[in-house]
Amino acid sequence: MHSESHRDPTCGLPVSLNAGTWSEAVEMYRHRYSFVAVGPRTGEDWLPDVAAIMRREVADPRGWRGDDPEVGEPELLEDPAFPFRVPPMDEEGAAQWRKGLYEVPRRSVVRLLVMLATNEMNVTRQRGFAERRAGMERHAEVILSRFPGGSAFFTNTSHGGEDPDFYERVSGCWPMSQYAWDFGLLAVSDDEIGLIWSFDAS
Repeated sequence: MHSESHRDPTCGLPVSLNAGTWSEAVEMYRHRYSFVAVGPRTGEDWLPDVAAIMRREVADPRGWRGDDPEVGEPELLEDPAFPFRVPPMDEEGAAQWRKGLYEVPRRSVVRLLVMLATNEMNVTRQRGFAERRAGMERHAEVILSRFPGGSAFFTNTSHGGEDPDFYERVSGCWPMSQYAWDFGLLAVSDDEIGLIWSFDAS
């Protein structure tokens, strides 16, 4: 079984990464409308790999769990990427799509992942957050540990500039889906692409 051990830079505790701990971390998104998937990175330009994940064309390279709320839904018959807006492959369209992405420092990723798991993608309105915080952050550390040092992280909001705090209320986004309100994390390592995205379909 593929298993790795990493050290949590925020508290010094080891983070165990394997199929089991990954599955437990993904479970954090079970109660909301969220998409979680990892696919292979096949080249220097990773935009086609993002599109392949959105279209459900690739499987997790490690065979680990994902979360796709659209499985079995009729929308996928008409649009295999639903609800995502797939990045265009032409140079101009791809450049425009990338303008909606903002790079996030690694130190901010755990809080972003936790925010994506809250009911309204708003930590300030999450009931019982104080009691759940430590466990949610632990799961987020597991997800982050899959993407080693040197990985790049992006989201679709400019909230907080170069040092965002996603435990603050985030008031704006550039939607990556057919909905007007969504937030997510795009993680890019040398070998893998991760897409953790949450939607508000109301």
